[in-house]
Amino acid sequence: MSLSARLLAWMLMLLITGCAGLPPRGPVEASQAYTDTDSTSLARIAAASRPVDAAGDSGFRLLPTGEFAFTARTALAERAERSLDAQYYHIHTDPAGQTFLRELRDAALRGVRVRLLVDDFHSADLYESLLGLAAHPNVQVRLFNPLPVRAGSPLLRMALSWNEFDRINHRMHNKLFVADNAVAVYGGRNVADEYFMRHGAANFIDLDVLSTGPVVRELSKAFDRYWNSEQVYPLHAVLAAPADPAQARADFDRKVRSVDLGLVRHPPTDPLDQTSVPAQLAEGRLQLSFGSADVFADPPTKVEASLGLREPTAAMRGQLDIIGHAKSEVAIVSPYFVPSEIGMRMMGEAARRGGRAMILTNSLGSTDEPLAHDAYSRYRVEMLRLGMELYELSPDLSRLTGNFGSFGKSIGRLHVKAATVDQRWLLVGSVNLDARSAVVNTEMAVAIDCPPIVKQAMALIAGDGYRSMYKLRLRNDGRTIEWLQTDEHGRTTATTEEPHNGWLLRLKMWFQSIFVDETML
Repeated sequence: MSLSARLLAWMLMLLITGCAGLPPRGPVEASQAYTDTDSTSLARIAAASRPVDAAGDSGFRLLPTGEFAFTARTALAERAERSLDAQYYHIHTDPAGQTFLRELRDAALRGVRVRLLVDDFHSADLYESLLGLAAHPNVQVRLFNPLPVRAGSPLLRMALSWNEFDRINHRMHNKLFVADNAVAVYGGRNVADEYFMRHGAANFIDLDVLSTGPVVRELSKAFDRYWNSEQVYPLHAVLAAPADPAQARADFDRKVRSVDLGLVRHPPTDPLDQTSVPAQLAEGRLQLSFGSADVFADPPTKVEASLGLREPTAAMRGQLDIIGHAKSEVAIVSPYFVPSEIGMRMMGEAARRGGRAMILTNSLGSTDEPLAHDAYSRYRVEMLRLGMELYELSPDLSRLTGNFGSFGKSIGRLHVKAATVDQRWLLVGSVNLDARSAVVNTEMAVAIDCPPIVKQAMALIAGDGYRSMYKLRLRNDGRTIEWLQTDEHGRTTATTEEPHNGWLLRLKMWFQSIFVDETML
């Protein structure tokens, strides 16, 4: 077929499928997180882990390395007795994703109620696995904001659903895992190999938090709001149920049976000198710091195009309020940092108060979203003039630090979404400091009031003396940026040429920026 014929066929398909719509949602049974779980082993361990003189009722533990973050989830799944609630933007079909789904199945076979909520944007490749999982007893699977087109890559599905673009452009970016309403894991990680140090080419530096106590109940309430919302469809309202459920179960079991993520080789302790969550659960006591926390979760109705949002909603608003009241110090870690006018006003106010402000983000060489980096780069000079300290992760130097795990031959990419404020608050969750998180996607953030946890987070950020990052500074002319790099011997070199900034990448970013507005990043 000639190129013109293929183009014509594609346009016809676009016109035909572009009129597709979602099937009726039908009646949906509401359900809530169990609250009578105090007698479960996880609840008993959580209670036993809290000292009598603890500073607060909620417990917190950082999970900085991918291996420990994954085994925390699997260990909780294996220990669960009543319920598992999981909410994710992206679950991949790779070994990490298949292993995760296998753990959910195993829990369900023990009689544990499993509720799995996945955003639909990346789910087409996962449909077969989701149908197989849902064919097992005690499992319910739902999709957030489904696309009308249910096959193909995410971008193709979006293109072929052009008639509903204003709706489907809004995604659920939340990440949450709750076991027996007693222990929760939340933060920046999706479920895919690259979030758990198992990808051969590139792996994400990320951060999760494990929590116990009252904050877990608040997180479960946030999950329930999504699970029972009109923006969520039961899997079988979107995809036909298997004609032969037994065969679907057998196919799923066969697919996940031999998956091996190779996590048995992880080190005995993490960079914070913490043993693994499975080891601590086996001992009957979790190593936690105690304090209090506030949960800021966007409403699922945020995806309604008719709202026409212009201001940040709950998740980002909650974070910005705490950052905006900082008295002495703020350190923001964000992989896609596009401050916009609102952020620049806040930075200007912080500069006038005389507080210290650090921004840690990706360099052009480490980012997986060059357009987001391009948008951020337009603000760099002004941020430096305001006195902000800017650091950008080096994809090569990140291999030198062990703070977030061993990268092997792969490059490191920053994916942490966190901030520390006045050495008291740790803000962590799914929120990127950009317009998409502010007004487009739904997000969740937790503000943790616990100085010991903040101290640990700051040690992770600066524990290697920033050797894994470029430090940016302005030359005397006030407009030329220098990138400073310090090697393992303490020698510092500087360049005014942005690292990894090849002409082909610059051309690609310029071309794409014509079609993509900053508010879509």
